[in-house]
Amino acid sequence: MGIHKTQDTLRMAVRKFGPFESAMEKLWDRYCRYSGCQLSAEFVALDLHELYTGTLLENGLAEGRWDIAHINTDWVYGGFEAGAFENLQPYIRQSPPSGFPEAWSPSLLELQQFGEQVAGLPFHNGPECLIYRKDLFEDPEEKRRYAERYGQDLRVPANWEEFRQVARFFHRPEQQLYGTVFAGFPDGHNTVFDFCLQLWSRGRELVNAAGDIDLDSPEAVEALDYYRALMGDAQAVHPGSATYDSVQAGMAFGRGEVAMMINWFGFASICEVDPLSFLKGKVAVSGLPATEGNTPVSLNVYWLYTIGSGSLHKQVAYDFIRFAVNEENDKLLTLEGGIGCRMSSWKDEDINRIIPYYRQLEQLHEGAVSLPQKKNWVQIAAIIDQLVLDALHTSLPTEQLIKSANADIQLLNR
Repeated sequence: MGIHKTQDTLRMAVRKFGPFESAMEKLWDRYCRYSGCQLSAEFVALDLHELYTGTLLENGLAEGRWDIAHINTDWVYGGFEAGAFENLQPYIRQSPPSGFPEAWSPSLLELQQFGEQVAGLPFHNGPECLIYRKDLFEDPEEKRRYAERYGQDLRVPANWEEFRQVARFFHRPEQQLYGTVFAGFPDGHNTVFDFCLQLWSRGRELVNAAGDIDLDSPEAVEALDYYRALMGDAQAVHPGSATYDSVQAGMAFGRGEVAMMINWFGFASICEVDPLSFLKGKVAVSGLPATEGNTPVSLNVYWLYTIGSGSLHKQVAYDFIRFAVNEENDKLLTLEGGIGCRMSSWKDEDINRIIPYYRQLEQLHEGAVSLPQKKNWVQIAAIIDQLVLDALHTSLPTEQLIKSANADIQLLNR
């Protein structure tokens, strides 16, 4: 993005997050000692918008300005259609990653596979889940106060009404403690994910029988109504929610400002591995709430290592990412604060001693739903993002907003 690409430097676009950045530097140092590679490497940390724009929208991968990029599975179909990624299948056939493909859950190999072509290797995962302060939920005094106020036992919320009630119970701004936090920043991701989770938890799919995105349903109205009411509840929600992205929301939780949140698994594990965290041993995870009669669901969105189709260093780039996803280095990423993708990391005894709930990843993946693969998903997501923003910042009826957004989506479906 504005930096001239030199032939003796491998450049990687990294999702901006401290643990990712430190892990990439350590992995490159390990790789150079292992391989004797003499190339220098430049790792550039970018937020979501910058990352998408620089690698795909401005053709940075296709034109060789980036050799490697962290790419979200939301973007992978569109990037594949645009020819942004090097097909890794020939490299895998010649020199597969250790244990490939059996060492990974099938849920982390599907979204980058297009026929015989492979667009990337799994980098970081961790389905959305309910992350909560178990020190608060297990505190005898908190339990007594909750039972006194509501006539019920304090428990991890199993449905959305309980979720709001528990959030209100723990909401104590005077103590710098808030019931819950959301990532409401309009980046085409987190508000979209939140809406989808609300919809799925009410038993409704995003796509109709024809495979088209279709929001026109009572469940969609109910989902948006609930989210609208909750986000506007100043007695339950962290005041930073409207401007936070998922990382900032996770950091607020990590600072001890939030009793519970729906966010990516990694924001729980970072509380255990960060040496400065005062929440170590005080966090737990659970499945998401659901409405009565519906099964709890999670969202499977993950990050990939991809190689630019225009890269000048494709073989070195592949050798590096192949090295980065081996068992030892997947463990390194996990202990840095990312979420390793190999099943061996999920079951690793050392990791589970540090992060006692790490084994739950396998169970969370079993109930995880993926977003539909559409080449124009970014445009569809922008419409859903705007739908949620309009719900939060206008007084227009929810049903009217749903119908208007759905009409815009139908134009893209054609």
